[in-house]
Amino acid sequence: MEKKHDNFDLDNLDIQILSILMNDASIPYTEIAKKLIVSGGTIHVRMKKMEEMGIIRGSNLIINPQKVGFDITAFLGIYLEKGSQYNHAVEQLKQVKEVVELHYCTGAYSMFAKIICRDTTHLRKVLNEDIQSVKGIQRTETIISLEESIKRQISLT
Repeated sequence: MEKKHDNFDLDNLDIQILSILMNDASIPYTEIAKKLIVSGGTIHVRMKKMEEMGIIRGSNLIINPQKVGFDITAFLGIYLEKGSQYNHAVEQLKQVKEVVELHYCTGAYSMFAKIICRDTTHLRKVLNEDIQSVKGIQRTETIISLEESIKRQISLT
């Protein structure tokens, strides 16, 4: 029985292609084709279709921040003075290269960010000079990660 995903015309082959590439985006289409017993052209056409549908937003290289000198991962709860300042705050936080994720959220915080810094001195500078100086940010709460135990994509199967 083929699994259909709501609002998307994905079949089992699409799911298999995505699952393989989500695990390792460097695998050539020809290798995926051999594994799934289809032509390389089929993989190419399916990938193009999923890009056009907006399912695939691109691919990227994942580095280990610690191996390049970034030892501190922190999560930042951000309180805004007013919700109407959200868009301005986002535009300003886009300029802070240490902010690697930013979410508009419900709950205690207006926004929740993930930041990666070299060390605690760098973290303090980013917090005090770059983030807390953004107009509309009332205050922040910082949670330092001691270890990332799980990091993965969603499972499509």
